[in-house]
Amino acid sequence: MAELFKNIYTHKFFEEFTTTIQKIIPDFNACSFSNKIFDDQWQDKELKQRMRHITIVLQQHLSPNYSANVDILLKVIDQLKKEGKKENSLEYMFFPDFIEVYGILHYETSIKAIEKITQFTSCEFAIRPFLIKFSKKGINQMIKWSTHKHPMVRRLSTEGCRPRLPWAMSIPFLKKDPISIIPILQCLKKDESESVRRSVANNLNDISKDNPDIVISLAKKWIGESNDIDWVVKHGSRTLLKQGNKQIMKLFGFKSTSQIKITNFQILTPKVKIGGALEFFFQINNTSLSPSKLRLEYGLYYQKHNESLSKKVFKISEKLYPEKSKTTITRKQSFKIITTRKLYPGLHQISIIINGNEFEKHDFILVS
Repeated sequence: MAELFKNIYTHKFFEEFTTTIQKIIPDFNACSFSNKIFDDQWQDKELKQRMRHITIVLQQHLSPNYSANVDILLKVIDQLKKEGKKENSLEYMFFPDFIEVYGILHYETSIKAIEKITQFTSCEFAIRPFLIKFSKKGINQMIKWSTHKHPMVRRLSTEGCRPRLPWAMSIPFLKKDPISIIPILQCLKKDESESVRRSVANNLNDISKDNPDIVISLAKKWIGESNDIDWVVKHGSRTLLKQGNKQIMKLFGFKSTSQIKITNFQILTPKVKIGGALEFFFQINNTSLSPSKLRLEYGLYYQKHNESLSKKVFKISEKLYPEKSKTTITRKQSFKIITTRKLYPGLHQISIIINGNEFEKHDFILVS
């Protein structure tokens, strides 16, 4: 995705951007700007490297006065909106990056800018250095933003303080103790915006990785308030569900598997070529006299570089299985090469997991 997205930064994009900025700064040197953007290293840069490069080149073509530059950027955003650019314009994330790089010593100016910029393109990455450097007043600002009229500002208040936001710097003090951000989650768990509620769930899931007891406690308090909040609780508990946490399993109605049997578990492709797929099937026997609610998953044990195995859990389904029933499950697992996981030939394993309990485990070989 990042590989595709980085290619949005074309000559045409910058021609349009510089045309817009010249409406605010008539003498902006578009030719110099474009030449410095497309330098000898441009083609080798990844997405975030390109964004940072754009930030630096933009600063080189503005004044040394940070506050004056912020005013210009905000006017450019207003102009872009007039020209039809919509909210969530991700290609303009070099605007918040500009604040992150050059604004850390100008807290008040930067915070005001972030509040406005995030209504155009998300500032979830840019806010994090400010939370780390100015933790107390930074969190107080996030709490204030949680009641903002604009949904993107409310979303920033929870997305920006996620302890483990992917592709961003973590926030160590929130990983250690996230209690200060619970009021934000409490405020926004029933927000009218689905994207805000999803952010609350993702924040909960981040917290669960370091402080599971806090999330379990919140889940028990919040469950049953509404369908939307139930979704937030469950999505926010997804790591705990994959870990088979007994309290969370019980909360969502996944009970004992003492009367569930796994039979005829077979791997149809005992040797899987990189680029191919693992094929397997098994049978679930519900020997109970009543229907059983089952969360069905499989654990894939990938071989690592040091030949140890690393487990990743994949969900199959959640549903009721009838009493005295037998159900056959067939699945494929792709081993196509992807950028987020290095594949190593050799021994791998797969297991079946029901309601957090791991059943049989079988070996298979990945070959190059």
